[in-house]
Amino acid sequence: MSQQAATALLEPETLTALGRVCDLQALPVLDDFDTDHARAALADTDLLVTGWGCPPLDPAALQAAPGLRAIVHTAGSVRHHITDACWERGIVVSSAAAANALPVAEYTVAMILLSGKRVVERARAYRGTRARDQGFGVPRTDGNYRRSVGILSASLIGRRVIDLLRPYDLEILLHDPYVTDTEAAALGTRPVGLVELFANSDVVSVHTPLLPATQGLVSRSLLTSMRQDAVLVNTSRGGVVDQDALTELLLADRLRAVLDVTDPEVLPADHPLWECDNALITPHLAGSQGNEWRRLAEVAVGEVARWAAGEGFAHPVLRERLPFTA
Repeated sequence: MSQQAATALLEPETLTALGRVCDLQALPVLDDFDTDHARAALADTDLLVTGWGCPPLDPAALQAAPGLRAIVHTAGSVRHHITDACWERGIVVSSAAAANALPVAEYTVAMILLSGKRVVERARAYRGTRARDQGFGVPRTDGNYRRSVGILSASLIGRRVIDLLRPYDLEILLHDPYVTDTEAAALGTRPVGLVELFANSDVVSVHTPLLPATQGLVSRSLLTSMRQDAVLVNTSRGGVVDQDALTELLLADRLRAVLDVTDPEVLPADHPLWECDNALITPHLAGSQGNEWRRLAEVAVGEVARWAAGEGFAHPVLRERLPFTA
């Protein structure tokens, strides 16, 4: 992993816990497999704990690690470093994606509820007027009672969002072509088509991974079909959404949006969304941050302990599922 990731994730308590269940290689952390130090470490490695910034485990790296049999990833997606060569060797892989899904889901639920009360807009207006109204002029479209929330994709994060929304008086719609109507009902959602999801939701929350098939999936026509003043929440990837179309609709006061991701990840300084009152843009902070990194580390320690004890991973990554996951 990168040195920054190591600083965030590998607290002394984590290293101590890892040392209890395996023979831990001495630091420094590897952020480049093509060095003498890395090759010497890999030569005697059975399991790698990886994180953000891990270099690809390509054939050259694997040649230096003849005994490598398992990889425990402390973040979500493994696409950037797990190569075909890893699968072909039969290396087993674990990911902390489920642990990282929780803070993203918490962020999403918070933004759904805050947008229903129009908290950002009303706080801005309050700061300008310095006067409180009695609230009886609030439109009946505001509030969170019986609002329709559309979930795009029953991914790990999408499912956590659905679960966290259960206590609220909301109707949850779901579109996921890989989930049957029976499964959707078991989740407590109403399965709908993609067009219906956007046309009938007060809020649409995007949780589909960015894949070739999902690039621009949230198209101009879908965005245009959304209700006046509806909200798009995107914690997935910016490329899933037609950003030009979304920008036009936001500037025209047709929609509102909460965007934790954009395309590109940092918008140009002169992009109109920066000054758009209808868009709340956050710096990709929904995933694990601060003390939430400890959860990822604890999951990794648990997976290493299971593997060392001859048990299967609790959170395995399956090669056949990669085409459908982030």
